[in-house]
Amino acid sequence: MSTRPVPPVKPTSEAALGGREHLTEEEVEALIRAAGSVGRHRHRDSTMILVAYRRGFRVSELVGLRREHYDASRKTLMIRRLKGSKSGTHELSRREVTAINRLLRSSDGPFIFANERGGKLTPNAFYKVVQRAGVRAGLALPVHPHMLRHACGFHIINEGHSTRVAQEHLGHRNIRHTERYTELCPERLGRVWDD
Repeated sequence: MSTRPVPPVKPTSEAALGGREHLTEEEVEALIRAAGSVGRHRHRDSTMILVAYRRGFRVSELVGLRREHYDASRKTLMIRRLKGSKSGTHELSRREVTAINRLLRSSDGPFIFANERGGKLTPNAFYKVVQRAGVRAGLALPVHPHMLRHACGFHIINEGHSTRVAQEHLGHRNIRHTERYTELCPERLGRVWDD
């Protein structure tokens, strides 16, 4: 495998992706497996993709996560949203707690997802992690980190939760930003008629 630096993936318009600006749950799992299969930071990288997807993080929110935002005893993560979004505390899944605990045992820096020197990882570094994982996973479309946030929104709606639940989870102040996830949910539309 080449060790040349991979340039960051720029967010692509929905039109360039044939109208799809999110990943399916299967594609996200393929990304997680691919990121966790190679490299010195494979556990960090796969955990970042998992947490970014499950919590609907923007890249800057994800790389800014600090140890004090994580409460291991309560299994919660304080999410400090940017861009005027609402911050809040999320209860984590067992899978996320296990992955974060393992990651924090191997580092003592202030950031959950640290760089080589224990400092804050850059947004560009996470772009590269996601891009390389997309290539390794053999995904048919170019991927970028914001697709994980969109995948989270679509997943919540497709699981039958209300737009309000998706709004709170993603931190949207205005529900109009959340309604986009109800527009193209083929899984939900397919369940309208069950015969």
